[in-house]
Order: sequence, then structure tokens, then C-alpha cells
Amino acid sequence: METALEIIRQKEQNYINGTTLISEYVSFSPKLNIDKIEAYLNSKHISGKTDSLGREKPFFNIVTANTNVWYRATDIDRANIRIKGTESAHHTLALVADAKNKEWMRKSNFGVWLNEWGRVLSRYGSAVSKFVEVDGELTATVVPWNRLIVDAIDFDQNPVIEKHYYTPAQLRKNKNFDQEQVKLLIERALQTRETSGKTIQDSNNAEYIEVYELHGEFEKELLTGDEKDEDTYVQQVHICSFVADKDGTYNDYTLYSGQEKNPYHIAHLIKEDGRVMAIGAVEHMFEAQWMVNHNEKAIKDQLDFASKLIFQTADPAYLGKNIGDVDNGTVLYNEMNKPLTQVANNSHDISSSMNSKTEWIRNSNEQVSAGDAIKGNTMPSGTAALQVQVLQQEAHSLFELMTENKGLALEEIWRAYVIPFLKRQLNNKAEIVAVLDDAGIKQIDSLYIPNEAKRRFNQMAVDGVIKALSTGDMSKVPAPYDPATAEQGVANDMKPLGNNRYFKPDDISEATWKEVFKDMEWDVEVEITNEQNDKTANLGTLSTVFTDLANMGDISNARLVLSKILEETGTFSPMELVSVSTQPPAAPQPAPQTQ
Repeated sequence: METALEIIRQKEQNYINGTTLISEYVSFSPKLNIDKIEAYLNSKHISGKTDSLGREKPFFNIVTANTNVWYRATDIDRANIRIKGTESAHHTLALVADAKNKEWMRKSNFGVWLNEWGRVLSRYGSAVSKFVEVDGELTATVVPWNRLIVDAIDFDQNPVIEKHYYTPAQLRKNKNFDQEQVKLLIERALQTRETSGKTIQDSNNAEYIEVYELHGEFEKELLTGDEKDEDTYVQQVHICSFVADKDGTYNDYTLYSGQEKNPYHIAHLIKEDGRVMAIGAVEHMFEAQWMVNHNEKAIKDQLDFASKLIFQTADPAYLGKNIGDVDNGTVLYNEMNKPLTQVANNSHDISSSMNSKTEWIRNSNEQVSAGDAIKGNTMPSGTAALQVQVLQQEAHSLFELMTENKGLALEEIWRAYVIPFLKRQLNNKAEIVAVLDDAGIKQIDSLYIPNEAKRRFNQMAVDGVIKALSTGDMSKVPAPYDPATAEQGVANDMKPLGNNRYFKPDDISEATWKEVFKDMEWDVEVEITNEQNDKTANLGTLSTVFTDLANMGDISNARLVLSKILEETGTFSPMELVSVSTQPPAAPQPAPQTQ
């Protein structure tokens, strides 16, 4: 049976040197694809800086701007993620669950992960995330593609290898590692950090050690060493390293191994069959970027040559000779009493190269649905406003599909990692805070206010009876419980909170959060807000509805519409109305007396 390190070495060689044939004319290599994407994003030629004559090649970058369009157009924020119950009976508790979910996102800085995740998706078309519990907290990270070794076709059903570079101090600090193995490894494996292609990545003198993480389903025998387990497959992780000797043998070191839950999740903007990675904005523009650079190089060469001052004589000995590579001010040939004339080295056909470059830029914009309308560029003179709106809406239709796929991927992440983690953390009575809309407040208050009113009355009754018995003054005994009066008092006390609510499980029942939610199955809904909609049109519609409701005297629904208007603008929060809405109503004016 192969060892974990033998599997790693074999997979790494296949990943670096292998190519998958998708069809007769199409092949795919994840490593070559990733390297090319990285080069173009950093404005680097994959064929070198200079041409065959040693002249520098310009890089006219067209991929970065269009990649940023994808990034912005498919953006999802934390506010777009909410939890709802699968049954109507769980709807109210789902509001509390959603508050717990928002609390976790805030503490784990999940918004940073969302931004990084979206950026990788726009560039590569796919993104790999890793979810690990560290010190009782669930941490989410986006794994860079250049640190992964994966199968070229299928991600989920094959091993995943992740590469790290640690200093000796970092290895010693990790108490989960076998420190005896760490000591042996440090003695032999000090090396300069390298890329997956075995080229030097940085020029500093820091001593880094290459460490591999192997994740996948293997025979349990790989963990136990017992042949009885060769037919049992379990998800496991092996963290190890190796050092090659000059004779071609390897010194293997296993720092940690054990069973685990698969920590990796892959998401695609639009999944492609037959390849592990989708096609991102950069890959769509591979050909266009090459042709734009080609035309820009032709323009540069002409301008460089045309900018030189070159002279030649009329001597017949020079006729038919190539002027060659010359510097500015060079006299090619001169003879006594022969006139000097300037060489006609002016640029002759730059416009053709410029037109070709423009066509390829236009083609790249069409490939990635990033036309002038979506970029915010000024449209050509005479373009109708309605036409611009239609073009913008049509361009966004593709991004809406991508955003929907991101939402579906987030639902998978919540069901697989986040919700199980939150349920394990619910065995407490800690207070959580939530900001709710008017409908949510009504739902929560319907649970909290009756219980709180009874609790206050019971406490007041006990105190009143004790005082009555001690003083003999029976007036201290409160009147019988009046639910309407008691609940109104609690509601009045809560008005200064505005849209904020603070929850403890005692407020709902005498239990921990785990007991409150024990019979409730959570269902995640990623609420995709179409941020590209015309806000002007939306605000116009909402304003009309608000005016109509106000004229009809429907204050309750008018207030809901007003909140939506404020949310749509993004410049004024409905919570800022709390100070106004909590003011006691003015005393009614007496009706005028008629004579």
C-alpha cells in the first residue's frame, strides 16, 4: 500500500506535468491555466519581457478592468444571508436563529471572507474554501489556487493537497504536530521557499520548510497500519513533509494524521463539464489579451523607429544595403563631398494596428459582458437613454445568474459547516443582539412581552404580599393580573430600543439555546438582492405607494414602505427614526363646540 507521502509525490508530478484531454481539440492543465491567469493579472508576458531582437514588449492590460466588473456585479454582502424555518411554527424562532447567525458572521469577520471569495471567483471562475474549527471558533479561509494540487477533472471525489511553507519556529509552536518528527525535519529540510514549479519565489534568506496537507477518503489502514482496515474507507488528513537526498531517495516525516470531516468546498460562477475549474473573466480574454499586446507591440516598434534621426549619403556604394539596427542620429555612410539625406523612417500604417487592437478590445468586452453601459462609460452621441437601460439590463442578466450560483453555493456551505457549528455552540444562555424590521419585531415581541409581563407581575405580587404581611397594609397587594395593561407597560419600556432586540433563552423559555432549538431544523435562504436594479425607478415606485397609503390613512403599511425607501437609499437608516417614533403621542385636541 502506498504511504501518504508517496501519494503526495505522485499527485504533485501528475499535476505539474499532466494535461487532461477534454475533447479532440481541447486540453486542460490546471497549473498552466493558473500560471497564465496570474501572469496576465500582473501584466506579465508568459513568453518573456523581450522579443528575439531584445526589444521590450509592452503589456496593454485589458483583463483587470473587466475582472473588476465581474467582481462588483456579483457581489454578495453579509446582509444578504438570513436563516428561516422550514415550518410555519418555527418562523418566530428562526428570527432568533438568524440573530445568532449574524452574531457569528460579525465575530468571525465573515464579510472579509465574502469579499475575498468573490474576488477569486471573478478571476478564476471557481474558488476553494476551507472551514476549520480552531479553539472553538469556526474559521473560513479562501485557499489560493497556486497552493493547491487537485485533480484536473473532479474536485470532490479526489484527494486535495495543500502546500504550506513554515519557519522552524512555526513548526515548533504548533502543539498538534509530532515534535519529535518536527525536530528531525528541521535538521534536514531547511530550504528556500519555492513555487510549485520548483523556482525561487522570493530572494530573502528566510529558511522555510515545505509542508503538505493531504485530505481525502483512503483506506483506514493508511492511518492504523492494520491490514484488517484495508476495506474500510474514511475521510482523513495527513500533514507531512519530505527531503530528497542526492541519490534519489526520500526522508519522510509525518507531523500529524487523523480522521476528519472534509474541510474543503468548491464554488463555481458557471460550472464547466470536464474540468475542475470554471472559466473566469481572465481566461475568457486569453486570446484577446494576446492580440492586443501583439498590436501594441507593432505600434511601439514603429514609433520607436520613427522617433530616430537617421541619415544616409547618396553614394552608390550604399545602394541596396539594409540600414540595420541604428541609434538616434546615426549616419549610415558618408563620403567626402557627398550630400547627407534623412532616411524615410516615418511610421507608415499605425492606424491598421490601432483598429485591430480596438476590435480585439471590443471582442473581449463581448466575451465577458462588460460593455460601456455596465462599465459606466459615456455612450456614443445620439444613443437613446432607453437603449442604454436595455443594454445595461441585458448585460446584467448573466451576472444575475452568476450571483444566483454564488447564493446556492453559500446555502451548501451553511448546511455543511455553519449550521452544525452553531448548533454545537448553542448549549448556553448567552445574550445575543439583533436588528430586526417591523415585522420581525412584532414576531419576537409576541414571544417576549407576555412572558416578561408575567414575570414582572409575579415579582411585584411577591414583593407586595411580603410588605403587606410585614406592615399589615393590604393596599400593597397588587390588583389581579391584567394582561393588556401589563403587556402594554413592557411594550412601552421597549420602545427606546427601536429596532434592536436583546435575547436570552430565559426570555422565551426556561432553557438553553440548545433546548430551544432542539426540534427545529434550520433552512438557509441566501437572499440575493439585485443591486444593479435602477434605484431611481424603484424609489419612484415606492414613493408613489407611500403617498397613496398615507392618503388612505394606512399608517402601519406606510411606515413599512418608508423603511424600504430609507433602506434603498442607503444614506439614512430606519433606526434613526427611533427618537421620533418613540415620542409619546400628542394629547388629542377637544372637538370644537358648535353653537
